[in-house]
Amino acid sequence: MTRVFVLSPASCRGERARLLFNERAAFETARRLRSPEGISLGEVFAFMSGLYFRGKLSYARAFARPPVGAPGIVVITPCEGFRMPEAPVDIARLKRYALVSIDSGEPRYRRPLLRDARGLAGILDAHAEVILLGSVATGKYVDLLGEVFGARLRFPAEFVGRGDMSRGGLLLRCVAERRELEYIPVAGAVRHGRRPPRLVPRPGISKQARAEPRHPPEGDVEALPLRQEER
Repeated sequence: MTRVFVLSPASCRGERARLLFNERAAFETARRLRSPEGISLGEVFAFMSGLYFRGKLSYARAFARPPVGAPGIVVITPCEGFRMPEAPVDIARLKRYALVSIDSGEPRYRRPLLRDARGLAGILDAHAEVILLGSVATGKYVDLLGEVFGARLRFPAEFVGRGDMSRGGLLLRCVAERRELEYIPVAGAVRHGRRPPRLVPRPGISKQARAEPRHPPEGDVEALPLRQEER
């Protein structure tokens, strides 16, 4: 069975994004974002989303099995459809991302996403699965992707009822254990459910979660008058 992963984006409007938009920021990720070479999409989204996006990217890299000629991993962006996690991003591109809502009713988001989803569908074999690593609780991803991929669009059954941090921790555990999750079709699935039992803390993974900064460093941070997107 061939398998391609579609990763939902990190919020480009949240607290950690504002750290990057601060022109006085001197930490490494901010410096690289402003360099001529930029930084990879995967790295900058992992910075903004933390444990959740790191977990999605690590898991997808471990278990992607794309057909010949197709990418194993694509990342949804706010206004550029799918991009590879290795694609370069600079500060200007990231600011453009922050201007567009992740909303199926937003043409700047919807049109490029449908374009690239149709392009991907055209190079997948008939039995390929498209696994969404992202929220299925709303229609902002599944309505558009389901329109293109139909029954081939699936998601991890264990995502139901979990928050972002729990999903990230689960995915990193699966990578460490070389254990792939069960995938179920989005169409007809129960997409809301009770919160499952808390994950048993694991050395390393729990430390990563605790290390996520909750507050910006001292100094002014450029304010973006935008609501934070749900990932």
